[in-house]
Amino acid sequence: MSGSSPPVVDILTYVAWKLSGFPRHRVIGSGTNLDSARFRHLMAEKLNLHPSSCHGWIVGEHGDSSVPVWSGVNVAGVSLQGLNPQMGTDGDKENWKQVHKDVVAGAYEVIKLKGYTSWAIGMSVADLVESIQKNLHKVHPVSTLVQGMYGVKDQVFLSVPGVLGNSGLTDVVHMTLKADEEKQLVNSAETLWAVQKELKL
Repeated sequence: MSGSSPPVVDILTYVAWKLSGFPRHRVIGSGTNLDSARFRHLMAEKLNLHPSSCHGWIVGEHGDSSVPVWSGVNVAGVSLQGLNPQMGTDGDKENWKQVHKDVVAGAYEVIKLKGYTSWAIGMSVADLVESIQKNLHKVHPVSTLVQGMYGVKDQVFLSVPGVLGNSGLTDVVHMTLKADEEKQLVNSAETLWAVQKELKL
């Protein structure tokens, strides 16, 4: 498992997969597991709810081009985008876009204040390890090979919801993304590929 700062984690996961010779389900990165936890926490603060009651996912690159899946954000099965069709857009009067901006800025803010990040990513990786070690079959947004999914053509590792068990990634949950979300995910893949294709492995 690879855990690192954005966007290095996705590229390091690719490198680990290439060098290890392991099958794709045995090599994962911490990806957007932490981003998604921060997203749910900030969402909960905005709604004055407990984070466990708020459901939302950040997919794609762990970093600046990450993709908030606004179409899937819900509380008790109630789609928030169904109540606010402009959710996450520039025209959103509730300014949900700021929640995603705060998620992306979170790590940079910690680095600015103390020089590095450690506790949050450590807790996030521990969460992933527990799911694997205890064979929980819990769904986490982890970095995995997404070539062939959502229109991604290149060999890149990005975060999508995956089921973790004692054999590694046992399954991928194929989210139904809206066209703009899928486009952002492909853009995220292209951003990584632009860096990754320069590697000599």
